[in-house]
Amino acid sequence: MSSKDARGDKGASTGKRVGGNKKMSSAKLSAGSKGPGGGKKTAGRPHRGGKTKSQASSRQRTGRPSHRGAFFDASALEGAEFIEVSNVALPLDAGLESPASEVNRPTPVLLSTGTNHPAPATPAASPAPAEGSHAESLSRTTIASALGVAPEDVASFSLVKRSVDARKKSNVHFNATYAVHIAQGVAYDALSPARGVNVRAYDPPAPLAILDLRSLATSSDGRIVVAGTGPAGLFCALYLAEAGLRPLVVERGAAVDERTAAIESFNAGGPLDAAANVQFGEGGAGTFSDGKLTTGTKSPHIRHVLEAFVQAGAPDEILWQAKPHIGTDKLPSVVKSIRERIISAGGEVRFLTRLVDIELAGGAVRSVVLEDSRTGAREVVEASRVIVACGHSARDIFELARDRGFALERKPFSMGVRIEHPQTLINRAQYGVAAKHAALGAADYKMAVRVPARANGTRADVASENATRGVYTFCMCPGGEVVAAASEEGGVVVNGMSRFARDGENSNSALLADVRPDDLPGDDVMEGVRLQREVEHAAFELARRNGGVPYAAPAQTVGDFLAGATSSSGQAEGKQPGGTVAAASEARRRTVVPGSHRRVGASEPHSRLVVHPSYPRGVVWCDLRECLPEFICDALAQGLPLLDAKLHGFADPGAVLTGPETRSSSPIRMVRGENFQARLAGDSSASNEEPATRVYPCGEGAGYAGGIMSAAVDGLRVAEAIAAEFSSR
Repeated sequence: MSSKDARGDKGASTGKRVGGNKKMSSAKLSAGSKGPGGGKKTAGRPHRGGKTKSQASSRQRTGRPSHRGAFFDASALEGAEFIEVSNVALPLDAGLESPASEVNRPTPVLLSTGTNHPAPATPAASPAPAEGSHAESLSRTTIASALGVAPEDVASFSLVKRSVDARKKSNVHFNATYAVHIAQGVAYDALSPARGVNVRAYDPPAPLAILDLRSLATSSDGRIVVAGTGPAGLFCALYLAEAGLRPLVVERGAAVDERTAAIESFNAGGPLDAAANVQFGEGGAGTFSDGKLTTGTKSPHIRHVLEAFVQAGAPDEILWQAKPHIGTDKLPSVVKSIRERIISAGGEVRFLTRLVDIELAGGAVRSVVLEDSRTGAREVVEASRVIVACGHSARDIFELARDRGFALERKPFSMGVRIEHPQTLINRAQYGVAAKHAALGAADYKMAVRVPARANGTRADVASENATRGVYTFCMCPGGEVVAAASEEGGVVVNGMSRFARDGENSNSALLADVRPDDLPGDDVMEGVRLQREVEHAAFELARRNGGVPYAAPAQTVGDFLAGATSSSGQAEGKQPGGTVAAASEARRRTVVPGSHRRVGASEPHSRLVVHPSYPRGVVWCDLRECLPEFICDALAQGLPLLDAKLHGFADPGAVLTGPETRSSSPIRMVRGENFQARLAGDSSASNEEPATRVYPCGEGAGYAGGIMSAAVDGLRVAEAIAAEFSSR
């Protein structure tokens, strides 16, 4: 478990690029950057003066690339103190030292209060490795080569973004973007960027502007109630608190420390706590996950969210990693720190407190009813606004919204399993001979294919526009574990998590197939929830029938799943945690050739892969088709060989499928207007009037996000909309 733009997702800003074969007409310069020296500016060089391109030509050195970019307009960099150099091919050895070391920690741009925020004068990026180190020297030489200057011409540099480029397994390297300060005396027209290298004026990301609204929040206003402490609720509440609006934050689950203890007890075989589990509690479902901070959408708020996480104790490398993550071992302290910041800014946070009713008057919220999750005691609280950020598993909130007349609609969601491999297999498949390089860490993947769709039993045929179904991987957890994510009695749900080090034996990811609204019978908006529950309960009973303890998960090897056989040999001898895997027999492993769906004989090649399932309550070898819908299983079976063609070994017959994964996203959306307020079911869809309910559906559960980052960004957007209402008074 979204909005990104070039600045937020790539460490870049709105300036035009120059260099390589791309022509540049203009560049946005760094605001407030005057640099040392001053004086008259000369076209084509920084204002500090310096050598021309011809004067610098004598400093060419061996090792410089022979093919430089075909066009470079140095005048576009006029007056810029820092330049942004992107698409720099960086050797792996340059990553052996973290540029975010303890002695060189970056100072992130803080969330600030006020209306006017000058851009930072220096790059809001990670510093270089320690001066004089091998990594620093290698990075400097690489940057200089990319710019066509000598290493001493690079006065300083900071890492803005870095990713792994493994498209050619024989040349795995980093692709980096830097903010670079060119040495005094070297003109920008002395630069000769290498082919493919892009250069522009560096534009630092602007901090988040939070208005001071304390004087506008009158005593006659009711409380602003934020329901849910997932990323959407936390970041919405943080903004509102720092704006002086003193939100009341309620969370049906427990505070993170109590929640952690309850999850550990459940993993060890204890009873399920309906108020403190992987789905419910401080931080939301994302707290016990990999903590991935990637998103496929655009927004400047992405940078603001990353900075807030760093301020709360997250590793500062998330500011420059192309695929940042925090890790489930670090997330609890991070979300606790954000909660403490909300309280210190004037907000109130109540745990084990459910939102059980929203009372309207004249079509707008008047009050809410809160209930103690342990005792059942209720309290009515006058409310001027309610932010519904309850997460995708708060199914009672969907029912409440329907019963109170809010407009709901079905939305697409997904369903499937967790697929588990040894991490070494994924490393080899992604990085080839470089797989063991210390700078790379655990490899990940993200894949999607489309397969022919079939009728699922609710329709006579498949409409032409829906003739294919998406099958894809989601929430990949390198070096991670499969998680017991149940939140309701009698249902099994799986998810995935990784710790910050990602150093576990296995990798896992969700392997999902689309569930479209027209896959569901009837017109009840709750039908998607019904299907989820049906599958979760069927999985619980399937594992029990096959000898499992409560909340053991059904599992099957890929080979047996494709062959339509129940796994019997298992993947490891002895018992798994929870004591629910029978001792492995010596029976021949059933295998299939990927793509053929046929069993191979003993003389034919077969999988030697051994996977030790990591699901903490233990797995039971079953036929997953007995708990998952037929159309989901058919799609997964068709998709596995296609995904294997993208990542060799993905559909290895020995890989393990554990199910079901049903909570990847919400099956319902609370309809809201452009002003972020919820619509009532009686509102005309053709009406141009914005709703005025003062109820704000927010985040993943309400149907407006798909992960930690997109949910946090949506929380900030809702908070900004509320702040704008106050400021217009």
